[in-house]
Amino acid sequence: MSRQVFFYDQPERFVAGTVGRPGERSFYLQASSRGRITSVLLEKGQVAALAERIEEVLDEALRRAGGKTSIPAVAPAEMLDSAPLDLPLEQEFRVGTMALAWDTSQECLVVEAQALTEETEETEAEAEETVFDDENGPDMLRVRLSGAMARVFAKRALELVASGRKPCPFCNLPLDPEGHLCPRANGYRR
Repeated sequence: MSRQVFFYDQPERFVAGTVGRPGERSFYLQASSRGRITSVLLEKGQVAALAERIEEVLDEALRRAGGKTSIPAVAPAEMLDSAPLDLPLEQEFRVGTMALAWDTSQECLVVEAQALTEETEETEAEAEETVFDDENGPDMLRVRLSGAMARVFAKRALELVASGRKPCPFCNLPLDPEGHLCPRANGYRR
């Protein structure tokens, strides 16, 4: 069976979303354009890591360009997308590995999410050494985003991950499972 690549170049939407109640939620990445929708399942930690890494890559690209690029410093408010996932919600695959890069020549962020396979689970520690075959590897979602759309995705994804956490009784910020250093309670750690 050959590999399926779900490719979106500047999609109408690229969002992270959830189904279910906090504590029991399933997380998805979803790309849609011209009536076509692709949804892939992933872990909450993968959503958070992807969003944080997108911010880092965009900040670095902005720094290297000396501010002379189409990447906004913050997510444009008029582009924020808080709508629910598009329906029908049909999972194409569960995400195993992800990669992203800034394409300087096209001024866009390329996000790749590859399907989890038995090989992915066994060789995750060796991921940096793995070269993926374009014709025979695991299924993949590949999305090319403008700098603005990437900022919007990252901002919304981080908010989504934080939304399932209980708020701190002192500052109302979401509590982090590893501990929360509250800015209003003089170093109170919960």
